[in-house]
Amino acid sequence: MQLQSRAFEDKEQIPVKYCMPGAGGKNVSVPLHWADPPPETKSFALTMIDPHPVANNWIHWMVIDIPADFLSLEEGASGTNMPQGSRELTNSFGRVGYGGPQPPAGTGEHPYVCTVYALNTRSLDLAKDASLSDFQKAIQGKVLEKAEYTGVFEQK
Repeated sequence: MQLQSRAFEDKEQIPVKYCMPGAGGKNVSVPLHWADPPPETKSFALTMIDPHPVANNWIHWMVIDIPADFLSLEEGASGTNMPQGSRELTNSFGRVGYGGPQPPAGTGEHPYVCTVYALNTRSLDLAKDASLSDFQKAIQGKVLEKAEYTGVFEQK
């Protein structure tokens, strides 16, 4: 399985429009598309996490219950154009949906790791305000395959 974005290359700079207003952006959710999931996939889940030591696994986007026949999230989909049946959970900014990069100035380049999980279940039993740990427990034993794609961003 592969994950990609039309907005930036893997391990390259995330364009500023996908960042939070505090970082000069418009907080437009990044476009992502994936290919070649296992045939027995029943749904997808997606996370966008900043594992930088300062960010401490900050959740930027967490989506569950994406139907198996969807292989993409379009630019700006968060909150307005999500696949029917999918559920966006609360990010670390305290809002449901996408929250773009906004690393503290002077902390260096932060990685934003997008991961799509092909799951053997149609839905996950998670509250809207589930933590990353809750998410990880919920997908345990249900992941058929996963793919990662990373963007970076830094505020000087």
